Amino acid sequence: MELKDLFLTPLYLGIFYALAFALRPRFTNVLTKKYFIPALSLKFLGAIALGLIYQFYYDGGDTYNYFYHSTIMHEAFDKSWSVGMKLLTSDGVRSSDIATYASRMYWFEPGSSEMVIVRIATVIGMLCFNTYTVVALIFAIISFSGMWAMFLTFMKIRPQVYKQLAIVVFFIPSVFFWGSGLMKDSLCIGALGWIFYTFYEGAIEKKRILRNIIIGGIAAYFLSTTKVYILLSFLPPAVLWVFNENSQRIRNQLIRILAKPILLGIGAVIAVYAMTNLTKGDEKYDLDKIGERSKITSDYLYEVSVKQDGSAYTLGEQDGSIGGMVKLVPQAIVVSLFRPFLWEARNPVMLLSALEATFFLVFTLRMLFNIGPRRFLNYIIRTPVLSLCIVFALIFGASVGIISYNFGTLVRYKIPLIPFYLAALYIMQSLSQQPSKPKIRRKIPPTPRRLATVS
Repeated sequence: MELKDLFLTPLYLGIFYALAFALRPRFTNVLTKKYFIPALSLKFLGAIALGLIYQFYYDGGDTYNYFYHSTIMHEAFDKSWSVGMKLLTSDGVRSSDIATYASRMYWFEPGSSEMVIVRIATVIGMLCFNTYTVVALIFAIISFSGMWAMFLTFMKIRPQVYKQLAIVVFFIPSVFFWGSGLMKDSLCIGALGWIFYTFYEGAIEKKRILRNIIIGGIAAYFLSTTKVYILLSFLPPAVLWVFNENSQRIRNQLIRILAKPILLGIGAVIAVYAMTNLTKGDEKYDLDKIGERSKITSDYLYEVSVKQDGSAYTLGEQDGSIGGMVKLVPQAIVVSLFRPFLWEARNPVMLLSALEATFFLVFTLRMLFNIGPRRFLNYIIRTPVLSLCIVFALIFGASVGIISYNFGTLVRYKIPLIPFYLAALYIMQSLSQQPSKPKIRRKIPPTPRRLATVS
């Protein structure tokens, strides 16, 4: 951060708040209005706090690496607009006219997902004199837009628990801290929120279909170029969710019974096709190579964490195969949802994550105890949105738990699953507490008494 951050940040904050108050009536109702400004304010707080902690506690990190790269791009624009544009639009291919700048950018390589964030930060920086804090605030706004869309979608599905849904989407500390600043995670969780929104409004409510296809397509494309594993984890349960919801809306019981397995079968085929083809040919996430890449990534993060006396964990030795990954899935899910435990926290940031994980564990156990394992599973199977949330949380939790091997990395990686997992628990709690509909007994009219007669 520089001196200009101190002068420009308050000015831009005033502009952002003025726009927020002006737009609030359009995007809120009587129930959601009171959460709009506080939720946005927490995103701003998270963006600023992230920058300060990385500067003064960690002494650098990813957020400043993104800004450093974007600053180099701005240097190119200052010298020559054409050189700057070539550097901005290049997909990691070096040429003589941009070599001076590209040689200083260690993320500058073909297919770099980090460079996607750098390019976005560069464009945003043109609007605010390349000021770190203001760029981070705009990232927070973009992220907030998607998370507000996520909140509105959950609200439509289960308005009875709107207060709890607001908490799980906006007010979980690790979500608004790691998901707000100049980071890849901020834009990814925002994009996920938009995909969730467009699936529901476009494919289930059948409203504004073209608009939702465009918005959902842009968000999905962004995830495919940055963190495709989020998309891989979300698409299969989302497709099944859509088909399940549509099958339940068929009024004729016979047709519904006949159509449901067909619709779910089609959904399963689409989901499998998406999983196998979305990453086909990708060096990192191709299904044929994902086991090997997982082993390399997890081993690297574990070794770095041990050397730096960090918060390392291990699930056991990986052999680089998909089968080896599958064996670690149960442990990985437990790690992602319920760890670090309180005694595993080694710094204030990890302690905060440990407190959250303890809450997840207690809440889950309480739900299992109150309604019983059988009803718990029945709610997940019979309620489409619960199927989506829980299956996504389990798939995503397994994937990030296997590759992280470091609690510091895991805390940041797992934030997309937190709103979905907790929303599922609160929706399930609400469903379990609603009074059951009394069974209507068909009244059989009494048989009229016949008088005995003498023939």
